[in-house]
Amino acid sequence: MVAGGIALLVGNKESLFFLINGNHTLSLDVIMPYVTGIGEGIAISLILIMPLYFKNFRNWWYVTAAASTTILASLLTQVLKSLFAAPRPLSYFTDESLVHILPEWKQHHSRSFPSGHTCGAFAMFFILSCLLPERYRKYAIIFFFLALAVGYSRIYLAAHFFADVYAGSIVGVGFSAIVLLVLRHYQPVFFKKT
Repeated sequence: MVAGGIALLVGNKESLFFLINGNHTLSLDVIMPYVTGIGEGIAISLILIMPLYFKNFRNWWYVTAAASTTILASLLTQVLKSLFAAPRPLSYFTDESLVHILPEWKQHHSRSFPSGHTCGAFAMFFILSCLLPERYRKYAIIFFFLALAVGYSRIYLAAHFFADVYAGSIVGVGFSAIVLLVLRHYQPVFFKKT
């Protein structure tokens, strides 16, 4: 959060965008659409279903926490997108030849701020990190870098600006943290003996 804030203070909208979008390779052109897919609703749902394999996660508290953190954070992002109605890079730059795009990639022109994919990825990986058993908590750094990779991919694919991704990550983590705190307060209700 601090590093992203400093980047926004030091750089400007254009320079931060071209720092990522302008540094493209054939390998990244192949990889980035898959990375960005991690932030889509179907992928998030499938990943959040995986912990149900473990007995400790087969309860209504986990299902409620997983669903509410990701769905509510994404809904908030959609509301913010409509309120700000910010242009995406392909609409912002008058000369589209400056922007690296993949011809087969779906091109968006509006509702840029904040990034929904980034919000979804950070919300999902945040809850998974919080629910890791203590002995595996150190592996949460992998989740952080996966969420960061989704945000990076959104700029690489010319779908968002740096500020969009930064805001999406804050909404995803911040809103999920609030929901988790509330649900942890009511955890006894979910686990009370009948």
